[in-house]
Amino acid sequence: MPFNYDLDFDEIDFREQPELYRVGRGEQGVLLVEPYKSEILPHWRFKTPDIARESSEKIYEMFMDYKAKTDFVGMDMARKFLQMGYTRARRYTNYKGGRKYDEDGKVKERQNDPVKAESAAIFMEKWKQARTDKEYLVLKKEHQREYG
Repeated sequence: MPFNYDLDFDEIDFREQPELYRVGRGEQGVLLVEPYKSEILPHWRFKTPDIARESSEKIYEMFMDYKAKTDFVGMDMARKFLQMGYTRARRYTNYKGGRKYDEDGKVKERQNDPVKAESAAIFMEKWKQARTDKEYLVLKKEHQREYG
């Protein structure tokens, strides 16, 4: 079932109502689902490899804390932030300032920022760990079977 953008995200506590949560595709809902967004977002950074390492390790630690509580929504949100760390760092690797399009809407020429590429690789490693975690995969399947 696709991510439901029609919910009242300002009013829903997904820890209290996990049945309303839909995994969706990729990073869908990463900046909407509370209280997880507010818990994870302050730790999400990728400017340098050192910052990315600290950030990805903290978010993965949160993933493991949610796992210890059998909190699938928290696990999935942490996974999404790790994925977003990778995708955003890659965007900045390829396009100075992170902007893919110029003022005329044309795609800018790609470049390669090795510092951002390293940050992306750091997030990729933690994202892979999260998305392949056996318990995460079982809980994801159960959540999707039960709630869509």
